[in-house]
Amino acid sequence: MRILRPAVIATAAMAAFAHQALADDGDIAPAPPSIGAAVPLTYFGPAPSQVMPELIGPLQLLRAGEIDHNTGTVTLPLYEGFMESGESVWYIVTDTSDADNAAALGLNHSAKLTYANVGRAVRQARIENRDQRAVLVFESGTVDFSPEHKVVPGDAPAYFPPKDVQPGSVGDDNYSPLAVVENAGNAIYNAPMVAFGATADQLEAYCEGEADHSVVHDKVVHICPSEGTVTIALTAGFSFAKPVLYLSTDASDPLPAALEGATFAPGLADIPVGGDDSLFSSVERIFVSVNGPTGMDNPHRQGLTSALAGEGSPLNTLGGIPTVATDYSPLWDLNPYVWTDAAIEAGYRSRLTEEFDILGKVEQGFLTGLGGGAFGSIGFVVNCPIVFRFL
Repeated sequence: MRILRPAVIATAAMAAFAHQALADDGDIAPAPPSIGAAVPLTYFGPAPSQVMPELIGPLQLLRAGEIDHNTGTVTLPLYEGFMESGESVWYIVTDTSDADNAAALGLNHSAKLTYANVGRAVRQARIENRDQRAVLVFESGTVDFSPEHKVVPGDAPAYFPPKDVQPGSVGDDNYSPLAVVENAGNAIYNAPMVAFGATADQLEAYCEGEADHSVVHDKVVHICPSEGTVTIALTAGFSFAKPVLYLSTDASDPLPAALEGATFAPGLADIPVGGDDSLFSSVERIFVSVNGPTGMDNPHRQGLTSALAGEGSPLNTLGGIPTVATDYSPLWDLNPYVWTDAAIEAGYRSRLTEEFDILGKVEQGFLTGLGGGAFGSIGFVVNCPIVFRFL
């Protein structure tokens, strides 16, 4: 991603919120239990989460991949499918409405995805036999990965809203990462595209070297067709005060797509929002601080102002995730919040990591929506499959 600041052109290494999981691991990961104890860390038993997933402790939720905490990445199976017109579609699979397949393949199960098949939000696909391989053939939806990813922050000190944005990958009008497999029980799969139209030989060049983001998704670090793997950068955040890592792959609008280093997926705009956990809602809420605390070394740092200033991920707060709640969906309904001047002057501004803490502060009048307006959904959907829970 490219972030332009006054008199400064930021390099990819300075991309504030696109690839910050490594730095954010140190920012959000819990301290070892041996601190302050009279025994070393080796004396402690396994985390309770290893006995029962719902208990406290680290837990990998998207088990299909291998996480590298040193680089803030996950390596997932890479799949090649095809368009009906013949082009190769390179994709990953992270979630499904099919509980049995989720358990068998190490995917996240999301019952809510059943309700996502509205308008262009879910593409049609079918399984075909190609040279004795079962492959998906997609009816519609393509992605152009050639645009240059760009975010031009607004004027200091707020930086938000940005002056200009350009997602690094742009889907056509029918593109959505969701697909229903019509000859496999009509289950819905979350299958974000990471490359389109490229041959295996072209992509093999990025197996070890730096990926060309004019060819592949901006979050791709390495892609190896010969090994059937793709390594993707993770994003740090929170869910019910638990620090988490997630993938950020697609968004329904160019603004969040550019801010997240994700693909602009117009089809996601057909998903109804604002319903949260109500009947037939396919979304969960994600809470984004706009003007949270700033400062690279500030333990309360959070929000878009901080991210646009180059300090790291905005550290968003997600709603329910597997093992914590029953209402998980990788489709997040974006709810931004703004600290009021009165709350800031009173010293209340801090890092918020839990949904009901945020909602309580809205109720108390310390937080509002954008521009001082009503708090709630602004109509944007972001596709952010959960990968790991630290606690």
